[in-house]
Amino acid sequence: MSQNWAQQTAVRAIKPVLGVLDRRIERLARRRARQVVDESRAVRDLKGESEQLRTEMQKMHAEMDEMRAQVKGSGFAVDLLLGKHGRRSSRLMTEEKLKELAAQVSKVSGAPDAYERVVQAYRMLFELELRGVGRLAGGPSNILGKLTTTPLLAPPSGEVLEIGTLFGLFSGGMVRQVSRIGLRYELTIIDPFASVQLQVKELKADTSGSPVTETVVRENLALAGVDPQRLRLIQGFSEDPAVQAQASDRQYGVIVIDGDHSALGVANDLVFAEKIIAPGGIVVLDDFGDKNWPGVQEATERHLAGSTRFEFLGAVATSAFLRAKPAETAGTEQP
Repeated sequence: MSQNWAQQTAVRAIKPVLGVLDRRIERLARRRARQVVDESRAVRDLKGESEQLRTEMQKMHAEMDEMRAQVKGSGFAVDLLLGKHGRRSSRLMTEEKLKELAAQVSKVSGAPDAYERVVQAYRMLFELELRGVGRLAGGPSNILGKLTTTPLLAPPSGEVLEIGTLFGLFSGGMVRQVSRIGLRYELTIIDPFASVQLQVKELKADTSGSPVTETVVRENLALAGVDPQRLRLIQGFSEDPAVQAQASDRQYGVIVIDGDHSALGVANDLVFAEKIIAPGGIVVLDDFGDKNWPGVQEATERHLAGSTRFEFLGAVATSAFLRAKPAETAGTEQP
């Protein structure tokens, strides 16, 4: 009996404590249950947001794929128009390259607004090749340097002689540049019209698919807007005395030497140019400084080291520019 009483007494003693513990456990259980419910709701919300984000991401990827395809397609189209397909070099230039070229033009010509003139010539380059057949020889920097610098040097007349024309497209651009500064052009071209380009290591059909013939040159010049009444084509090589005799009936404000690129060929053309250039006339030497045609620079430097009417104005890209002094000052110092 005493044992039962002791147990009953112990139970009565701890019962309040058990009640407190029960209430604490119940509160903790309810609190945890609420947390579980809240966490479950948060998980459901997060799952919904994830699904929404996944849907938006899929839509964004689809739009990006579409944009990428459009950009790739546009880039391909631009490359077809201005890339190197059907010619030997691309016509694409970055803004940095155009500004670099304009700085060279400004240095040689002294013109502060050369960038605008380079951009004008760049647009014309596209138009000339898209309208005509064949191609312009050289890379865009070389072509634009010649087309931009020559008129900025203020040649004394619009009489233009080009020695070596390929398809005639460059001449079409040059007379347009001469017209741009208010000069009335007259164009003379000397070329053998040998069906293929001769200043290459291997004689073969041009990459453009067009032959180098008088017919093609005349058609290109007509497409470029050149008046046939102000055009003269002389077939032959520039060192031929008969060819020189035909071309020596006038003085030229601009002479472009782009024929035989050997040192001997360039030397002969410079001697000929001395005789027919007008005072103040501009001589343009193509591929000066080009490592593929060392004879151009070699012959030019040798010629300038002797008695000559020409003064070296500078180089833009791979073209050199000379100006002719009056004939009586050749080989003498200016006061």
